[in-house]
Amino acid sequence: MHPLLYIIFAIIIFEALWDFFLGELNRKSWSDKVPKRLEDVYPQDKFQKQKEYRIANYRFGLFSSAVSTILILMVLWYQGFGWLHYTVENFIGHKYLQPLVYFGAIGLGSMILSLPFSIYSTFVIEERFGFNRTTKSTFITDLIKSLLLGALIGGLLLWLVVWFYHTAGSLFWLYAWGGLSLFMIFFSKFYTTLILPLFNKLTPLEEGELKSAIESMSRKAGFSLENVYVMDGSKRSTKANAFFSGFGENKRIVLFDTLINDLDKDEIVAVLAHEIGHYRLKHTIRGTILGILQTGITLFLLGWFINHPGISQALGVASPVFHVALLGFGLLYSPISAMAGLGMTILSRRQEYQADAFAAKYANASALQSALKKISATALNNPTPHPWFVFFNYSHPPLLKRLEALDSFTSVKPTIK
Repeated sequence: MHPLLYIIFAIIIFEALWDFFLGELNRKSWSDKVPKRLEDVYPQDKFQKQKEYRIANYRFGLFSSAVSTILILMVLWYQGFGWLHYTVENFIGHKYLQPLVYFGAIGLGSMILSLPFSIYSTFVIEERFGFNRTTKSTFITDLIKSLLLGALIGGLLLWLVVWFYHTAGSLFWLYAWGGLSLFMIFFSKFYTTLILPLFNKLTPLEEGELKSAIESMSRKAGFSLENVYVMDGSKRSTKANAFFSGFGENKRIVLFDTLINDLDKDEIVAVLAHEIGHYRLKHTIRGTILGILQTGITLFLLGWFINHPGISQALGVASPVFHVALLGFGLLYSPISAMAGLGMTILSRRQEYQADAFAAKYANASALQSALKKISATALNNPTPHPWFVFFNYSHPPLLKRLEALDSFTSVKPTIK
């Protein structure tokens, strides 16, 4: 066994234990009583249901995490990734096809192993608590579409990186960075026009009082509103959401139909003002830029270490092989990736506060508070998470913190221009 393999073991085990530690802290922080501020949306029986939902998901998460951790450790210990390489090599000699088949096999195997957990989560836990609306046919169709889309996009990007590796020498990471950056920009711009319609139906918001109120708010906020779409989120779940995507002429605001059903007009306008805030405050473009920079750093380190023989040897291959080393690098890079992800998580929480303040200025702070409470209660979200769990895992501030931050705006009238 190569010494690097023991480092990979240590990383995987530490991450699993750390997640368990944070999960236990969070579980023990669950309140037995409804926070006074949420009594209007969380009656005691519903709050108890929320706790049961949290417990069911927590126990299921522990089990699925333990199974996945044990499986990856077993595959590494018995050098299964090395065996897979030699198996692929025996059947396929083309240097560009080998990585595609290798990662395709890993991806397919991972999907097959995770499929029972996905089925249980959707059709047992979510069904038990009244969230699931996904039919078996929709589930199967989504699975097939995701596999084909992942194979197409993932395969093209992997082929691009492999091609640069074999043609650009030591600077392959720089060319790969340029190619992947262009893809990230393209994906950010066209996600709601090219990808999302493959899974959901998007319908322009019909004319009426709600659309007029949204248009009035967007003019006050200095936002050129071109497209507001309603998505059939109820096709899969009762949970509500809204999001902003794209930039330039392709920017879109998407409302789940469940959001329209659960909230009143002022609350919907406030939620959309929050989403517009992300765009007007340049959160969307900054997120894309930071993602590109993070990708550049990752690829630079990959270029530095990819030909180190120890990485391939740790996974059971005697001499350096690009796709095996790429997998090994991903496992070794995990702690750095986690730290970078933590930084993005902290930034995301800060941006959520900023978008809330924007919404309070151009819509109505009280309406946004009411909307946040309803959305959280409908989804049975945990209103009392542990601060450490929040710090490491929450991309959005906890509900009570957001409500407190909005209190300073509740006496301020919306800005009129």
